[in-house]
Amino acid sequence: MDQIKSLRQHLVKQLDGNEAHASFDDAVKDMPFDQQGIRPKGAEHSPWEELEHLRIAQWDIFEFAMNSKHQSPEFPAGYWPSSPKPPNEKAWDQSVKSFQSDREKFKKYLTAESTDLFAKIPHGDGQTVLRQAIVTVDHNGYHIGQLILLRRLLGAWDK
Repeated sequence: MDQIKSLRQHLVKQLDGNEAHASFDDAVKDMPFDQQGIRPKGAEHSPWEELEHLRIAQWDIFEFAMNSKHQSPEFPAGYWPSSPKPPNEKAWDQSVKSFQSDREKFKKYLTAESTDLFAKIPHGDGQTVLRQAIVTVDHNGYHIGQLILLRRLLGAWDK
């Protein structure tokens, strides 16, 4: 197998997670609505805030790589929801589906033979598609861990 194809497959596996730690899909599964907006004692964020931050940041990182017209949110406020609580009972599932949809779109982009993983992104300042994928894996891993910790503190994690 050629090395670039192998690299693409490794990136996809890392975006899916579940290699060295729990996956995003596991971390968000069956989160009780009444606990989504709670900030446990000593925690800076609620599970809802962590989920939305994951969704927004991943979307921004991917869109920057794929779309020269993309405008990033204002930092840092634009990367976090305005409230620790979701606006309604459907918001959690909508955010999860959006995260998953964006992830699938980026995985297709990463595995397309026409995508040069090493070329500098023309509208960036030195970033490459490979760098964007690695940053996403790192960022997601950190915040998935934070989400699981919050769930443990709330008694909503039994894995």
